Amino acid sequence: MPMPYIHFQGHCAEALTFYADVFGASDLSMMRYSDAPEMDDTLRDPTRVIHGQLTLPDGVLMASDFPPGMTGDPQAAVSLMTVADTVTEAKRIFTALAKDGAVIQDFGSTFFSRGFGMLKDRYGTHWMVSVTPEAPLDATADA
Repeated sequence: MPMPYIHFQGHCAEALTFYADVFGASDLSMMRYSDAPEMDDTLRDPTRVIHGQLTLPDGVLMASDFPPGMTGDPQAAVSLMTVADTVTEAKRIFTALAKDGAVIQDFGSTFFSRGFGMLKDRYGTHWMVSVTPEAPLDATADA
């Protein structure tokens, strides 16, 4: 099964910590470039993450920072999809991820889901947040 591996420009530790909080994740681990064995001294940046891993309720999210001095466009043309069991939970996740980010499509009812929205979070990660089609109605079913 493919697993997402996303990249950042120096914000990986902050982003993974944020995602752990939003999703109630467990087992967050990170290795810094400065801790990697056999690393070239020019790359031994103690602030950048060479590999991070977060165990989410439904899978694993892995990430790293680009190496020091390397340019790159974090998460270019990729969106992470997360599906919640209720409209209330999906809306909570959407709102948390959208804080200080940019909403691409407001969260609301669509022809395929009682709750769906798209955004780019403050770290440059694109997200699609949806509700399972068979999700039970709850207090915010009108999204």
